[in-house]
Amino acid sequence: MQIWAGLGNPGPQYAMHRHNVGFMAADAIAAVHGFGPVKKQFSGWTQEGRIGGSRVLLLKPATFMNDSGRALGEALRFYKLEPHALTVFYDELDLAPFKVKVRTGGGAAGHNGIRSAIQHLGPEFRRVRLGIGHPGHKDRVTGHVLGNFAKAEMEALADMLGAVAAEAGWLADGDDVRFMNDVALRLQP
Repeated sequence: MQIWAGLGNPGPQYAMHRHNVGFMAADAIAAVHGFGPVKKQFSGWTQEGRIGGSRVLLLKPATFMNDSGRALGEALRFYKLEPHALTVFYDELDLAPFKVKVRTGGGAAGHNGIRSAIQHLGPEFRRVRLGIGHPGHKDRVTGHVLGNFAKAEMEALADMLGAVAAEAGWLADGDDVRFMNDVALRLQP
């Protein structure tokens, strides 16, 4: 069993925020891989399914971003899993828009959802960083992160989410490099 968590804020007013791209990735994976119905559990919403030979529980915490770690910890404890069984999908300011990078461990880099996860679980979980770009000045970060994707970005957003979902089998197999390479190939113009 693997737990894949998409980070975001609950509620329709946040649905298209850049900060919610983790939720969007979880939804895309569930749709492409035919995951089961949504259930309320672990202070969030879950869906179960299979990707390749792996059983995956998708989790979207309903705790708001700053307390995401609580829901992640509940799910890991319930299944008696260690943090290495967790993959977190989230928005990354320091990546160009729609670039995708994977790494395990490290700091929070100012991301409150990741900071919460580290507080609850320690740093040794896999992160799928979904680039949203930096607005250029730190005073504009909050508005950028909590702003909706622009209409002009919708096609690129859909392409990125589709590529992440289509190549998720490599993540399930633990081949992060192949996942990143194949996602990048799909996103070439």
